[in-house]
Amino acid sequence: MSAPPVPSPLARIPFLREAQDPHGACVSDDYRTLDNAAFAEAVRRLTHRFEALGVSPGDTVAVLLPNCSEIVTTMFAAWSRGAAMVPVNPALTDDEARYQLEDSTAALIVGDQRADTLAKSIGTTWVDVRSIHAPPASAAPEVQPLAGGSDFALVIYTSGTTGRPKGVLLDHTNLEAMSTAIIDTFTLTTEDTSLLILPLFHVNGLVISVLSVLRAGGRVVVGPRFSAGTFWDLVETHRPTFFSAVPTIYAVLDARTEREVDTSSLRFVVCGAAPMPAELITRFEERFRVPVVEGYGLSEGSVASTINPLAGPRKPGTVGVALPGQEVAILSPEGERRPQGQRGEVAIRGANVMRGYLGKPEETATVIRDGWLHTGDVGYLDPEGYLVLVDRIKDMIIRGGENIYPKEIEECLYGHAAVLEAAVVGSPDPVYGEVPIAFIATKPGMTLTSQELLEHCAASLARFKVPAAVHIRTQLPKNSVGKLVKGLLRDQVRP
Repeated sequence: MSAPPVPSPLARIPFLREAQDPHGACVSDDYRTLDNAAFAEAVRRLTHRFEALGVSPGDTVAVLLPNCSEIVTTMFAAWSRGAAMVPVNPALTDDEARYQLEDSTAALIVGDQRADTLAKSIGTTWVDVRSIHAPPASAAPEVQPLAGGSDFALVIYTSGTTGRPKGVLLDHTNLEAMSTAIIDTFTLTTEDTSLLILPLFHVNGLVISVLSVLRAGGRVVVGPRFSAGTFWDLVETHRPTFFSAVPTIYAVLDARTEREVDTSSLRFVVCGAAPMPAELITRFEERFRVPVVEGYGLSEGSVASTINPLAGPRKPGTVGVALPGQEVAILSPEGERRPQGQRGEVAIRGANVMRGYLGKPEETATVIRDGWLHTGDVGYLDPEGYLVLVDRIKDMIIRGGENIYPKEIEECLYGHAAVLEAAVVGSPDPVYGEVPIAFIATKPGMTLTSQELLEHCAASLARFKVPAAVHIRTQLPKNSVGKLVKGLLRDQVRP
């Protein structure tokens, strides 16, 4: 007989922590604090509940909640059953959320009353979030985690150029490689505490601020929704050693902090999701006396592929060097490597690269070729191997760390009876980095207002996808074959 598969070390984290230090701090949020023993017990109880509800290896468990400790518990309970977790953005409309739930064939949904309604609409099971951390009547039986290295751990939905989100399939081997690199790069230990302020439906929050820290034996503080008015109070109260954020958050903190703040607990802070202006990095470091470590990566690469070294040298204006276990190359359109200083498409290779897009073999084959993940971003490597991002091949707009693809908004605009043509481009914004701006042309004889179109978008799209402005034109610019020329529209919205 063949030996049983070796359980994923990630799935065993709650139980290993309990055995090593049952009373050590583990996870906390606004409502509860769990030490290692309480966290492991919550995972055991939820694992047995999932089993009773029929969750089996290979299934998916969706979670539809704002940031809270229950998301972390759900992730490890799903892994204990050999299932993958699908974190769904609670800001999505019901139609948008339903698409992800159906596409991932969620065996059950963990959430509040809204999740119950969605579960009924697609014929699946709901688990009330309020019951996850309810006081147990007795200790739950032991759990032997079922997940192996090649089993899927997360299905992370990321927008696609076709407008429909794609499910990025990350297995335990991907996340083990990624978390190992994060732990080594940031020298995380049992003394570290992360303050989680990024959403847990993003791989950044899940892997950098939660998984890597818990694996290193540290503590996770799940913070409330970011507010510049209360953020530094959280830092001074919980004494984190680091947090991860997007450039928008750093810009807001710099602009709206009016008092002296105590940052002495912070060893470093991490910036990702979009390029951060070099002058903002320097200003933030000098003002708040903490190193800003900027990196670059994609969900398809398990979150990060380059980082400015914590021990230096850090180069503002670059996104750093390749993380351990990864290789970064600049490729020509023919797939040939380009020398230092020459621009081309950024490509990544390593154990962190996703298994593929859920149910989309053709799209998977397009982005993963000859072992390389083709990012769609343009950049170059400087003489020291630091990556400089130049532009994006794709039309993606990054609004405050949220990825927005114009096609999805355009399709929504085309759903209005009076719209003949629609085009969406990104416009620079001092707070969010970029915001979507829509241009439309109306059908002959029909009229409408910008406000009508904004309300039309708000009815179907998540709030962060709704255009910041809609410009109505008699016609939109086209080339000789009738294709819309977005470059001319971008020129109209840029300073």
